[in-house]
Amino acid sequence: MSILSQLNSPPIYAICGGIVAFVAAICVVFMVRAWRAGIALGMDRTKMRRVITASVTFSALPSVGILLGVIALSGSLGTPWPWLRLSVVGALHYETQVAQTAAEQVGMSSLSAAEMTPGAFTTIALLMSACIMWGMVLSILFSKRYLGRLSGGGGRGGAGAGFGDRAMTAMFIGLICAYVGSYVGTFVSGGRFPFNGDWSPLAVAGLSGLAMAGCLYLSEKRGMAWLESFAIAGSMLVGMAGAVLLRLWV
Repeated sequence: MSILSQLNSPPIYAICGGIVAFVAAICVVFMVRAWRAGIALGMDRTKMRRVITASVTFSALPSVGILLGVIALSGSLGTPWPWLRLSVVGALHYETQVAQTAAEQVGMSSLSAAEMTPGAFTTIALLMSACIMWGMVLSILFSKRYLGRLSGGGGRGGAGAGFGDRAMTAMFIGLICAYVGSYVGTFVSGGRFPFNGDWSPLAVAGLSGLAMAGCLYLSEKRGMAWLESFAIAGSMLVGMAGAVLLRLWV
């Protein structure tokens, strides 16, 4: 039996599916409690139904990005594990990055089923799980103090909000620099600069960036605020379509 067949076996589906079902049940419990709390507060039921409908609608398309991540990772890690990770606690940019980095550290040239071994999968799955748990741990330890600073109770007039925005911006700039830097390295090291390197990752990154910028422009400058919820999934779809077309034409 191949490693991919083992990763897609019924026991793995049962374990991962059971966890996903448990989390989904918790979501339903909180939804019911929120509805009852709204009724107890005297909120209009029509408005509450409208909020539920809007939430479902605006959650559908952004979830396409998550589905694409599951599909992208399932070719090397099987379907149940990426499904569990991206359904419960994972993030698309995190899961793909850590999986690729862990694969390289165990000696794989790429994240592919052809090079996957049980030991490699164990290491990749362990790193994907362990590296993201600190957000939950730190939230338990420090979220109360941080929320106090956000509300102005930290003695600095809510200075924590400004720090949070700056830290998040710095993190995303660092991620973008790391990815673009690796693409530039692939382009330069692929041959005699600038002709023989693989420039397609840079082109796809630029195309995705333009798509994201277009979505943000329309949402902020043209009054299409609803488009902001779909910006990530839309830019991903544009980038993936561009990558396919580049491979077909180049």
